Amino acid sequence: MSGAAIVALLVRCGMVLLFLPFSALDKVLGFGGAVKQAEEVFRPRALATTVLLIGLAIEVVCTLGVVTGVADRLCAFIIAGYCAATAVLFKRFWAAGDFWSDPNGKGRSLFWDFLKNLSLGAGFLLVVVGADGLGLETFLHHPFASTQPYAGHP
Repeated sequence: MSGAAIVALLVRCGMVLLFLPFSALDKVLGFGGAVKQAEEVFRPRALATTVLLIGLAIEVVCTLGVVTGVADRLCAFIIAGYCAATAVLFKRFWAAGDFWSDPNGKGRSLFWDFLKNLSLGAGFLLVVVGADGLGLETFLHHPFASTQPYAGHP
C-alpha cells in the first residue's frame, strides 16, 4: 500500500471514528437509553426504535463503505444527511430558551454540537464530490461508484 493510500485510510478512519465504533457501540450497549432519547422526537416507541435501528445501520454499513471505498460516495452522502438530520432533530439549540441569556447554558452547548454535526456532514460531502467538486457528476450518474481511495495514482 502506498503512502498516499495509507494517509487516505487514516483520514477516512478518523472521519468515521465517531460513528464506528463509538456511537454504534453506545446504541447497542445502551439501547434502552438510546430509544428513550429517540422518543423525545419520535413517538410512539416503535417508531423511535425503528429510527434508532436505521441510525445504527447507517453508522455501521455506511462507515464501512467510506473506509473500504465500496460505494463510498453514496455512503458518505447518506452519512452527510444523517449528520444534518441529527443536528436538526437532536441539537435544537433554539428550543432550550437560554441561548441569548446564558453563555454557559444548554442552548449554547447545543449550538456548538449542531455546528459540529453540520461540519462533519460537510466533510463527508467532500468524499462525495471530491475536493475539486469534479466528483459530483460521477455521483449523480453513478451513485454506487467508488472513489477508489486506495488505487495507485500516477
